[in-house]
Amino acid sequence: MKRALAFALVVAQILLLAGLLVLPHGTLWPVNGFVIATSIALVAIGVTLAVQGSTSLGPAMTASPIPRDNAPLATTGVYGVVRNPIYTGLMTAGLGLTVIGSSALHVVVWLALIGLFSGKARWEERMLVTEHPDYSEYAARVGRFLPGVGRIR
Repeated sequence: MKRALAFALVVAQILLLAGLLVLPHGTLWPVNGFVIATSIALVAIGVTLAVQGSTSLGPAMTASPIPRDNAPLATTGVYGVVRNPIYTGLMTAGLGLTVIGSSALHVVVWLALIGLFSGKARWEERMLVTEHPDYSEYAARVGRFLPGVGRIR
């Protein structure tokens, strides 16, 4: 059951991100040079952050929210700034796609993506507390998605 839920969450995030890519463009706001540049910057920042988070995990890397057995806890580098840099990066890239998409549907899908990552992160953190006794102290000083925001007390 746990693995099936993990798989479903990964599939859902892929579908939501793909949706942001393929949804028809709207007219919620004008798409001008500034909007295009902002979108490109957000996607570039998001992808960079997600890649840094992925490569920093080393043997602990998995798309599933279920932590790998005996994998080390990453707390330095980008993980010293936010606990979930991959999710933060994907949400940032999703925002960039939403900005260029300029539709209410893009906004709804992006908000659904944020909700999905929020729930997925909370579930993952409950498992990390069990797997790594020092996770609680780490989570008390490092924000979940943004520096200093979403620390666990």
